[in-house]
Order: sequence, then C-alpha cells, then structure tokens
Amino acid sequence: MKQNRVHGLMVGITIGFAFWGSVQAEPQLLRRERLDVIQVGTGVISCEEENLSVGRNTEEGIVADELKRENGGIGQGEKEKKEIGLHALSAVLMDGETGRVLYEKEGDVFRPMASTTKIMTCILALENGNPEDICVVSETAAAQPKVHLGARKGTQFYLKDLLYSLMLESHNDTAVVIAEHVGGSVEGFSSMMNQKARDLGCKKTCFLTPNGLDQSYTAADGKEYTHGTTAKELAMVMRYCVMSSPKREDFLRITSTPDYSFGDVEGRRSFFCVNHNVLLSAMDGLLSGKTGFTNGAGYSYVAALEDEGRTYILAILGSGWPPHKTYKWADARALFDYGKERFCYRDVYEEPDLGEILVKDGIGEKRGKEDRLTGPEAVVKPVSGIDEKDRHLRILIAEDEKVEQKVELPEYLKAPVAKGELIGHVRYLLDGKTIRSYPLYADRDVKKKDFWYYASQMGRGFLLKMEKRR
Repeated sequence: MKQNRVHGLMVGITIGFAFWGSVQAEPQLLRRERLDVIQVGTGVISCEEENLSVGRNTEEGIVADELKRENGGIGQGEKEKKEIGLHALSAVLMDGETGRVLYEKEGDVFRPMASTTKIMTCILALENGNPEDICVVSETAAAQPKVHLGARKGTQFYLKDLLYSLMLESHNDTAVVIAEHVGGSVEGFSSMMNQKARDLGCKKTCFLTPNGLDQSYTAADGKEYTHGTTAKELAMVMRYCVMSSPKREDFLRITSTPDYSFGDVEGRRSFFCVNHNVLLSAMDGLLSGKTGFTNGAGYSYVAALEDEGRTYILAILGSGWPPHKTYKWADARALFDYGKERFCYRDVYEEPDLGEILVKDGIGEKRGKEDRLTGPEAVVKPVSGIDEKDRHLRILIAEDEKVEQKVELPEYLKAPVAKGELIGHVRYLLDGKTIRSYPLYADRDVKKKDFWYYASQMGRGFLLKMEKRR
C-alpha cells in the first residue's frame, strides 16, 4: 500500500523525521486462513469363564456357525458409514499406524475390562523383566481363583514360560506371580501399569490388579477407584503392544502361539497351554488378541489384524454375558470386515497456493513504479522447505471422507524479517482433527526502513528533481 506522493524537499524531510522519531504500536497480525477441501475417491469371579466350559475345538465349531448368522450387519461392498449392529456395550476400531479411531460405539465410556488387562501385564513383564528370571509362587498367588495354573506356594518358574500361561490360558495366579516378581508386589506392579497407561495417553484407565478380576478400592481420602478402562484406551494399549513397544515382536510371538508346554524349574511338574483366541485360526491376518470375562465385565476382547498392509486394532467391552460367549467373535468379525471393506490407503498431499505476504516497513525490491519516499513494497514468499520425497501424505481413509487443507498465514508481517523465519503453517485436517502439519518459512531477508533509508530516498528524490530542472 503506497503512501501519497510527497512534493517538495522540506515536506519530505519533515515526514522523514516523523517516521524516524515516532513510536508506533505493533499492528495486530490478522490470520489469513484458507481451507481447501480435498475429495478422496468417489463372589470371586473367574476372569476366563469360557475357558472352563468349552474346549477350543468345540468352540471353533460354534463360532463358525455363529459368524455366519451374526456378522454385525455389514454386507459385502457396503461402503456408506453407518452403525454396525454390535452386541458389545462399547467398541472401537482403530488404525494401527496412526491411532485414528475409524469406528466407535461408546468408546469413551469407562467399563470393567476383565482379562484383557493381561496385555498390559505381559508387555510390562517383557520390558522390565528377563526371560530367564526365576519367579516364585507366593501364598497370595497360589490363592487366586480359577482360571489358574494351580501351582503351589514356593514353586519356581522361568518368566518366559509364565508369559505363555498368562496369555494363552489367562491364568490368574500366573499374573500375580509375574506382578510380584517384576513390581515387588501387586500394588507396586499396579503403579507401574497405571504409569504406563498415562505415558500412552490413557486418562481414564485404572489398573488395580494384574489379572483383571473385578475390584474397587477406596483411598484414605475417600476417593473410590475401580479397575477398568474404555474401549478407546484399551485399543491404545494394544496398539502400543503390537506396533510401538521395543518388545513388540516378543509380544506377537507369545500371543499368536497356538499351544505351549513347559515345566517348573525343578522339573517336577509339566504344564500344557492352549491359546483360546479362536480368531487366530478363524480369520486370516490376525496378529494377536486377548479375551476376558467377569460377571461385572461380561465378555471382552482386544485384538490386532493385518490386511493388505493395513493394521487394525479393536477393543470390545461388555459383548454379552453367558450363555452368549460367541458374541465377541461376531462383533470382532463385523468390526474387522467393516475396516477392510471401507478403508484404504490414499495419498492426499496437495501443493498449496501460497502467494506473497506484505512486509510493512520493509525495504522491498524494485519492481516497476514506486513511491519516491517509501520505495517499493516489500514482500516474502512462504516456502515449506519439504523435500520432494516427503511431499506425500498417505493415510487410511474411506472413499466418502474429506481431507481439508488449511493454510495459516498472517495478513502481513512487520519488518525486519529473516530468511527462514517461521511465518505460518499448512495443516491437513480429517474429521476436524489435524493429521499432519508442516511449517512455512520466509524465502528472503527483508530489512526495516530506518532514518537513513528515508534520508537516502529523499536525497535521491532531490537529485532527480535537480536533474529535471537542468
């Protein structure tokens, strides 16, 4: 924006000194935002009641029939986003790569989680223990209810063997043995579990036991705590276990093992464990999973599946009560099928049109006609500095979902501006949440106009007038 022309040397000098001597308030930087929508595509309760009453082979037969009848209401080729007919009170389907929730039903409601608790017990034992550690069964551990390993007080086991007992058969006494060994006590291990949950961003989850038995606790201040979580936060824990933990490979190996045999350290007894995660053999691509049941929680299930380079995490809480033990399998099938049919990877990156930003009080480059006193307008061009190889944004997205590109730049800048100075951002939003953001920088230096600049401009103007009079 150019100033009015200044005629005469004295007027010019007066204005020049006014610019130099005045103290001007910094103008408010107005946000210049633009949204571009990118359309993509056209008593004591057992934690494992089901393990007591139905053998693995028998249950697989029941599940096969159940899944045919109860597929959750998702038909082949059905693409529109809709409610899935689930039995579960709470459920979440999550993108394993980004943690984005793809589907949820009461995903943030706090509920008991039963033996799905043991995924946290397992990963903490892997990260903080040694597989060759010898663990001793305490009186407390030996007194745990079924489902249990049934080891007597004083029996010694290797930690590596107990992890299979924990995750395949869901033994409650094994969970306590591991907790006491790794955390010093059940209470100490519970503190580790809760700290890990907080580290992962779980704000509602509360761990009181390593095995998931229903339990509440009233603190000295009168505050009551209940063992439980939300479907979303349980999925977050599972995502860490299979995607991010430094012990993810060990976790996946243990939880995907069909069966396992081991003995105590002294070699006096032998034990045989069978994996009760039926979907390991019923669904292609299933990576890991853990079931759970208590009278308070109902049937629960947490699992991970890989399909054509896509990784899905699901968590299901309250998926029926006896005799409906197969509801959780039907719910899991429906959720995984929903994810596989609806979502695929697409590159949604687009080069933004950034234009130029005016720099007030800046010394500009000569570009045609200009004011003799103030000189040419100063501008900078926003640049991202992103390498060509990084100009991609590959995300798991449905055909009818839209990504918004939001350019955030000020209406103008105040000189001086340094080359490489941060001046804005470009954000990509999906469902109103930022999925990627990258900074924008000034492409050049712009110096501030000072007294000497105006004096120089006035001097040049005077000389030009003198030339014209000759």
